[in-house]
Amino acid sequence: MSMVSEGPRRGGGKRRRRGGGDGGREMPMVPDVQFSSYYGRPVVKPAPWKHEIAAYLFLGGVAGGSGLLAAGAQLTGRKVLRRNSRLAALGAIVLSAAALISDLGRPERFVNMLRTIKLTSPMSLGSWILSGFGAGTSLAAAAEVDRLTGQRLPLGPLRGVLHAAEGPAGLEAAVFAAPLAVYTAVLLGDTATPTWHGAHRDLPFVFVSSASLASGGLAMLTTPVCEAGPARRLAVLGVLGDVIATRAMEHRMDPIAAEPLHEGRAGAMLRWSERLAIAGGIATLLGGRDRVVAALSGLALLGASALTRFGVFEAGIASAKDPRYTIEPQKRRLAERQAAGITGDSITTAK
Repeated sequence: MSMVSEGPRRGGGKRRRRGGGDGGREMPMVPDVQFSSYYGRPVVKPAPWKHEIAAYLFLGGVAGGSGLLAAGAQLTGRKVLRRNSRLAALGAIVLSAAALISDLGRPERFVNMLRTIKLTSPMSLGSWILSGFGAGTSLAAAAEVDRLTGQRLPLGPLRGVLHAAEGPAGLEAAVFAAPLAVYTAVLLGDTATPTWHGAHRDLPFVFVSSASLASGGLAMLTTPVCEAGPARRLAVLGVLGDVIATRAMEHRMDPIAAEPLHEGRAGAMLRWSERLAIAGGIATLLGGRDRVVAALSGLALLGASALTRFGVFEAGIASAKDPRYTIEPQKRRLAERQAAGITGDSITTAK
């Protein structure tokens, strides 16, 4: 809660009457005020999340992008790209779920989130998106593993069912892939954390672009260049979207709320993210058909995506710890409403 403390009275503490002083102008009867928080403590409670959640944000993006790539490869007959993308999606979603459960503390807490569906809760919807994607991609990836091992998995009569279901399962995973890549941005923007909430309009575009360049980069790293054409195109589009969406987000945010994106560890991460994304995108365009260049570009793009997610996470945590990032944007919004002539609502009258 922000506190209001009286500043010193004008005129050495003497109360001035209307018309006093210079005899002509009306003088204010209410003293000036200064806004601060109680003993400088945070106005909003910082999110209790640790770096497992930052890893969850990154891995969910990799999984979602890889699921889309796998579906595209399935529909266009690129068997190696399909296999590698399905396995990448499975690995990323398993690690992502492990990071989430680690932060929750106990596995049953994740299961409890599936007891109901709350359409107004990004966390509730996200749990179902994660589960739906995981089910489809697990079936599709299991079929790929069965082929890789020469059909040595102990499946018995279920082998035919698995291979018949892998196509629909891969497409089902693709339905959940895009929401999986972007819902965490909605989750962050729905909080009261100043920097995350200030970025809520553009952060989904940043995250979906970040997921595209990460999944494209991973496929370039694992797939022969003859089949990795869709991955290269997805990566380049992701780089363009990431740079443009990040700049647009920072431009549209309140300048005070955007400060944590440029300062400290978060600022360093986001600067390096942009550098790696641009370097990886240019290398992909100019030399993506060379195996070594493709692999190095893929590593750069994966690093760029990870730094974006960790940087945004760190910036939000930092903004919640300093009351300035909550109070000053509020004061600016109040001044803008008053300047626009909006004076009769609860915001401007404090009723």
